[in-house]
Amino acid sequence: MGIINVTPDSFSDGGQHLRHDAALAHAHQLIAEGAAMLDIGGESTRPGAMPVSILEELDRVLPLIEALRSAPVPLSIDTCKPEVMRAALAAGASMVNDINALQQPEALAAVAASDAAVCLMHKQGDPQTMQQQPQYSDVVYEVKEFLRARIAAAQAAGIARERMLIDPGFGFGKSLVHNLALLRCLADFNELDVPLLAGLSRKSMLGAITGQGVEHRLPASVAAALLAVQRGAKIVRVHDVRATVDALKILDAVNEAPLPQRYRDTE
Repeated sequence: MGIINVTPDSFSDGGQHLRHDAALAHAHQLIAEGAAMLDIGGESTRPGAMPVSILEELDRVLPLIEALRSAPVPLSIDTCKPEVMRAALAAGASMVNDINALQQPEALAAVAASDAAVCLMHKQGDPQTMQQQPQYSDVVYEVKEFLRARIAAAQAAGIARERMLIDPGFGFGKSLVHNLALLRCLADFNELDVPLLAGLSRKSMLGAITGQGVEHRLPASVAAALLAVQRGAKIVRVHDVRATVDALKILDAVNEAPLPQRYRDTE
């Protein structure tokens, strides 16, 4: 999943794709690099980010979605606003990526009224304050149970389980220790029987480990994506599509390579 932030203030690429022509060119570049889907967002959710109005968010994302309607890959709208969900789906998006897991009033109904896929993400707190003092007794258990409850709520609203994905929300109300525990135990989320999306690209947890600024986190981002896929992630949401695709090709080649006879005999 290639990221397109049509925002002035996203943590990694804020402002780079705010103009429509720049966003459109970036979308075609990501597709050429191997993105299997695009995630388009018009409101930054980085720590400390301030919300934008419905109208401003629509003005940012709708022209791009309409321009990409015939693109060879599906489009996802990254929003928590039901009004934006409805408009984006009508314009050509086929998935809602909601950091609020459809908890806002009317969000469940907005997705249920469509045939779109939806990604339900966990976060603790709001972007303005979520990284100040995140607290958990057992982060893996608590995040997993939250997602289990949101899956149930979505099903009760009429959204088929086959339309859902889940995201543990790396960096959304989690300390470095919490993020590392989630990544180490990511395979535990497979018990929820819903495809898993992981978004680790260029995040501050990688900077905390490597000491690198956001512009130098490509190797760490690729490593994190590979670890997530090895632990069961079906989709990785990334800024650096070409490098991630190449790394995943290597992983696939190794996993699919035939074993020598002496190893097959011991299976």
